[in-house]
Formats: sequence, structure tokens, C-alpha cells
Amino acid sequence: MEREILDTKRKALKINLDPNIYGTFAEIGAGQEVARNFFTAGAASGTVAKTMSAYDMTFSDAIYGAEASGRYVSQNRLLRMLDHEFGLLTERLNGEKYDSRTFFAFANTVTTLNFKRTNDPHGWIGIRFQTEAGGSPNEIFFHVRLLDTDVYMQQKVLGIIGVNLVYAAFYHNRDPKTMIESLADNLTIGSVEIDLISVKGPAFPEVNNILLNLYLIMKDFSTAAIFDADAHPRQAKDLLYKKDVMILRTKYGQKSKPNFSMLNKAVDQFVRTQQVAQENLAVLIEVLLTNVLTDENETPDDIDLEAVARRAEEMCETGNLVLVSNFTRHNRLAKYLDRCRAKSVGLTTNINNLKFVFNSTNFGENYAGQLLSYVNDMFSRNVRLFAYPFLDKKTNQVITTANMPITPDAKPLFDFLLTNGYITDIRDYEDDDVKTV
Repeated sequence: MEREILDTKRKALKINLDPNIYGTFAEIGAGQEVARNFFTAGAASGTVAKTMSAYDMTFSDAIYGAEASGRYVSQNRLLRMLDHEFGLLTERLNGEKYDSRTFFAFANTVTTLNFKRTNDPHGWIGIRFQTEAGGSPNEIFFHVRLLDTDVYMQQKVLGIIGVNLVYAAFYHNRDPKTMIESLADNLTIGSVEIDLISVKGPAFPEVNNILLNLYLIMKDFSTAAIFDADAHPRQAKDLLYKKDVMILRTKYGQKSKPNFSMLNKAVDQFVRTQQVAQENLAVLIEVLLTNVLTDENETPDDIDLEAVARRAEEMCETGNLVLVSNFTRHNRLAKYLDRCRAKSVGLTTNINNLKFVFNSTNFGENYAGQLLSYVNDMFSRNVRLFAYPFLDKKTNQVITTANMPITPDAKPLFDFLLTNGYITDIRDYEDDDVKTV
């Protein structure tokens, strides 16, 4: 049965008219956009205990504490806000009047487009809420990127998605997939990206946060999700900013284990040739939702998200960071890492993937333009490709950059990349490291 989608005003009004929902709105950085929707819907006195906004950092620090990182648009700031505001609700609102109320604290910390249009508009949005009066609290929070090029539209999006979150927390908490889908209700496609979500509490006893974040990718809310070694979803920039990043690309459905021997050799080579300090090194295992070489026959419905989640958890257990993505081409991955402001990137790949790219017969018209775009996206972002060989079963020959088949129209550019160190072979490997293709 298709879900009825209420407009933003009707969602806010439904919440306002529910006598059991009562709480606080705390919004810093981009105005009282969410609270405004509840006030303009009418009957807000039934829902709103308090609204507040602390623009001045001194006031904000006095209320929520100073941020050691100096970053006010951050996950840590959001969680401090939720802690403080929900604590005040349960501390101050006592007595018969509140016995039947389920309390919530909504918070966001957001930066919209600045006057010079030089920043990256984004924010953290969350809610801590009860599903039964006096019960233990639950929590939902997520990170958004605001993609509109107009500040007013970004503020409008923020107001809508905030109402969607409050509504989802109280009316869709038993169905996590619907809860996620509903966050985009009444929003224009392409206006926002949700690249991280986390939930916890008694309302979500069996929810897997890895699966939820993979669902964001499948619903086109995001292109990738990144997890730390403890399998917690994280914002990519928090983990990779100014880091030297080495990546091993894998496919979720591959039967063999990733070639960690080759990865270790690539890491050693990357550290040595790029003069990487060990404390600044981040090793990342990527789990692709689709084949590295585009599989046109594979559709989202063919992908077993639970299998992907298990694969991601296994990779987290290796002690490395894990990225799940739909980046079918290396250059899309490079652009993503560039947005994270990584210092340098080493990418470990099977040379069979390079053989595909530098063969014009695999592409249609305008191959030269496609290849130049690929190379620009890849190597203008301080990326180095470390290629490991494979054994060609037909010829029983080990294929490296020295003997890789390349069509004549691609060879000059490939030779340029080799000569200048953008592509290099992984050296000092053992015979057992070479896989057959």
C-alpha cells in the first residue's frame, strides 16, 4: 500500500495537535527554520516548550560548552545540544501536567551558503525523543549537504527536512526504511544529500546502522557511506581531512578475499614514494555496490544489502576504515576524496581495470574526450594509482604496465602517466600474490 505523503504544514499541524508530543527546538547557524514551520502551522503551544538560537559563539559556549576543535557545525556539537536540551526537559517538566507527555529535543547546527559563495553548505540535524511517557530516550541524527545555490532555498530545505525528522521519529520509528524515505518528503530532487544517519534506543532494537546508511545510497540520497574500524558511520571529512589515504577497491559479491598482501605492499610503496608520515596514514577498504567495470545488467534490486553490510562489517574487523560506494569508475572516487580535502591519495587496483579504461573498443564515440575527462578527474587531485598484476590464463603471462594491451589512441597518454609517476606497478610481489583473470 502506497504511503500517504503529507505536506510540511500538515505534518507540523498533526504533531502540534497531538497532546502527547512536547519538546524543545534548538537551532544554531542558519536560523529558526524548523521551529518557524511549527509556529506557522498553528496550535504550536501544544508542542513547543521552548525554542532558542545562540548565534554568538560566546553565548553558545556558555550553554553547550566550548568545542576543542573550534568547529561548531559538527556531530559533537549536535550531540552536546541534544544532551543539554533533553536534560532540561526531564529536569524541569514534572508533575501531573506532563505525566502523559513524550518529550523530544530537536537540534541542528548548520551553515548555509556565504555571501561570497566560497563555503560548503552543510549541517547536522538530530532529535532525542521518547516513544512512551517517562521512557528511555531514542536518538536519530544525520548529516546533510545543502545543494541549492540560493540561500533562501537552503533555509527552506532545512525547515522542511527538520519537520520531516520530527514526524518520522514519532510516526515512522517502527519502519526504518519508511523513516528514511520520509526525510525527503516535499523536497526537490537534487536539493539535499544525506550522507550519514545514525539511530539508537529502545525504539530501534534490531536496527543495523550500516544497513541504514546503505539504504541511503540505494535511495540516491548519497553516493557513499564511510565507517570507522568499530563499524560506526562517520562523516568522510572527519576521517580523511588532510590525511594521506591509501585505498583498496573490492566488490561486495566477490568470492575471494581482498588481496591484502598486495595492499600491504602498495601501502609500503605509497609511504616510501610519497614520504607519508605513519601517523597521517589512513588505509581505506572500499566495498563497491556494483562491479568496478560497469555491469549494465545489474540493477539496485539485484543487490543484497544485507550481504553488503556483512562484507562491510568483515572489512571493519581488519582494523581499517571502510567505504561503501557506487563509484563505478576510479575518477568518481577521486572526486569524492577531493571533496574530503585529503592530502594525497594512493589507489590500489587490479591492472585489468586499467586495461579496460585504456582500450577505446570498450567505449562509444568521443573516446578521447571521455579519457581526458577521466584522467583530469583522477590525477588533478594528487592521486597515484598502484596497479597489481594478474595472470592471463590464455597466455599464462603476468600482465603489468609494461606489457598491458593498450589501443594506439590511448598509448601516448598512458605513457605520460607512467613516466610522471601517476601510475606505477606494485613491486616486490610474490608469485602467490598474482591472481588469474
